[in-house]
Amino acid sequence: MDFSKVYIEPVWRKVLSEEFEQSYFYQILAFLQSEKQHGKVIYPAASLVFKAFELTPFDKVKVVILGQDPYHGPGEAMGLSFSVPTGISVPPSLRNVYKELERDLGIERPSQGDLTSWSQQGVLLINAMLTVEHKKAGSHRKIGWQQFTDAVITKLSDKREGLIFLLWGNFAKSKKALIDTNRHHVLEAAHPSPLARNAFSGCKHFSETNRILRNNGQKEIAWAIN
Repeated sequence: MDFSKVYIEPVWRKVLSEEFEQSYFYQILAFLQSEKQHGKVIYPAASLVFKAFELTPFDKVKVVILGQDPYHGPGEAMGLSFSVPTGISVPPSLRNVYKELERDLGIERPSQGDLTSWSQQGVLLINAMLTVEHKKAGSHRKIGWQQFTDAVITKLSDKREGLIFLLWGNFAKSKKALIDTNRHHVLEAAHPSPLARNAFSGCKHFSETNRILRNNGQKEIAWAIN
């Protein structure tokens, strides 16, 4: 990946400037470049790797939903955790998110899975790993992305106030240690994956998020997907 040609939202680029200059970050880029040269298919496309940052600038973040790694099937990954482009079948975990939206707020389950409208309202949809190899879930867990995204969470915790972190599943919950819970709100739940046997059901994170935003004098998130 030629990082010089990748768009990074300006405020994020400034906030994360130290990370972009560290050797581990250059090693990530070198690894991705080498993999592509050896014919490996990497998701998402290079232009989408930092899409979450583009759609949700640092100073506009109100809510953080942390995923693990991108979808690893053709056309699925779009740089936003849990989200797939319009026209792609809604993945099982996102279907369960939609079920909880319906249960919690009475929002009819959408027929498509593009969560761009959430991002545009201040919901940072970020995966801990920003890339993955075709059909190999978790394949980029050890290339350095977690060091980078841990820094993202830490910067948000240190430099912002009153953010709401939605931590779904044990992996996301493990990042709680990076968050100053005296300055921010942390809502925890089981992962929406079907493997969690409906444990995500009833968490009411969407109404609770809006309650916190409302109490803080902030605009609520319009969770409905059109």
